[in-house]
Amino acid sequence: MQKTNTLAVVSLVTGIVSYLALPFIGAIVAIICGHLARKEIRATGEAGDGLALAGLVLGYLHFLVLCLVGGFFLVFGAAIVGAAAHH
Repeated sequence: MQKTNTLAVVSLVTGIVSYLALPFIGAIVAIICGHLARKEIRATGEAGDGLALAGLVLGYLHFLVLCLVGGFFLVFGAAIVGAAAHH
């Protein structure tokens, strides 16, 4: 039985945890660990490529959602400040 790459497991777990707690940090850790895991898996032949890929997808999706929500609040906040300045 092949050994499962540890970074692949970390990527998947932090990708899941980023939706429950530690949103920004969890997404970044999932992305970094996912890329490192896939590189190690290609070099060593360990198992876990699917886990690493799932962690990457979860991490990138959550990071995208955070950026969109953050952008919305920046635009919305600027509109409120601009409207308040004109009154």
